[in-house]
Amino acid sequence: MAKVRGVIIVDTEKCKGCEVCVGNCPTEVIGMSDNVNGKGYHYAYMAQPDACTGCSNCAIVCPDGVITVYRKKITVEV
Repeated sequence: MAKVRGVIIVDTEKCKGCEVCVGNCPTEVIGMSDNVNGKGYHYAYMAQPDACTGCSNCAIVCPDGVITVYRKKITVEV
């Protein structure tokens, strides 16, 4: 049986910290960093990476297109 696991990559220097991705993540994977980027914005990151399904909602709603989503099938032994 295969399970899909997702990973998001955020271009932290281009992220404006608008938090639109946070509200659109159905599995509450994305959080806002306590750190700031070069422009002074708190940026998005994977706060709970094990919960990501790779649905791409975050990348779709990102107004600046700074999120890339990867999906990988993981074999689960029963």
